[in-house]
Amino acid sequence: MHYLITGGSGFIGSALSRSLVADGQRVTVLTRDIARARPRLPGGVALVERLDAAGDVDAVVNLAGENLAAGRWTPARKREFVDSRIGMTRRVVDWMASLKQRPLVLVSGSAIGRYGPRGDEQLAEDAKSGDDFSAHLCRDWERAAREAEELGVRVCLLRTGIVLDNDGGALKQMLLPFRLCLGGPMGDGRQWMSWVTRRDLVALIRWLVDNAGACGVYNGTAPSPVTNAEFARTLGAALHRPALLPTPALVLKILFGEMADILLTGQRVVPKRATAEGFLFTYPDLTSTLAAILR
Repeated sequence: MHYLITGGSGFIGSALSRSLVADGQRVTVLTRDIARARPRLPGGVALVERLDAAGDVDAVVNLAGENLAAGRWTPARKREFVDSRIGMTRRVVDWMASLKQRPLVLVSGSAIGRYGPRGDEQLAEDAKSGDDFSAHLCRDWERAAREAEELGVRVCLLRTGIVLDNDGGALKQMLLPFRLCLGGPMGDGRQWMSWVTRRDLVALIRWLVDNAGACGVYNGTAPSPVTNAEFARTLGAALHRPALLPTPALVLKILFGEMADILLTGQRVVPKRATAEGFLFTYPDLTSTLAAILR
């Protein structure tokens, strides 16, 4: 099978590329900078800068998007978020429309930010949408991807939570302060963290591609979300360090501005559809997950 991956040199896309190549699949990655992307990807991955250079493709995995956590949310950065997600998705769908032989499936990224801040409410895929910037961004992102359904393409929308591995993402940013005994909860620590290992997320993407009956929205989170305070305690225990120094909410708001709202609210999300349809998580609980990642 020939896969086209947008965002293929990123934290998730590079792991997906390695998994596919190891299984003998053909992989093409769309990138803006071939020289920069090449060292991040395994040999055998084709790199293209234009969609029309990809050739005939069986599956598209759309993971492109500027990093929300890379800095304060200025108006300029918000425009980048919109173009890199919604704009790219529209370009992918327009490219599909131009093809005589269209891909069989589009797995398009989204995020659990679609649900907005919801306190302790448990959220499955049928939960209502939120009303903040992140929720509207995800809503429009998903709407753009769903336009591929009118072309006869099967569409799966993957609402991803906090993705954990030791060489990137949120966990890598947390490790140093925790190892220096400076770790602890954020704010009051009662906000929920819906997490998933990168390994399980890659497996879920591949399962969505291979499962011809899969379509619509899937939560890309492990079955056991935890509060931020519990996450801090578990990570501290895994590192044999205390986790007693909270970061005050005011400090987070000064440092991150509007993005701090995501850190201080969170969502309690469960992967109801994936588990009901037979997907098995290798790492369903946080304690064994962190032990495996940090070993």
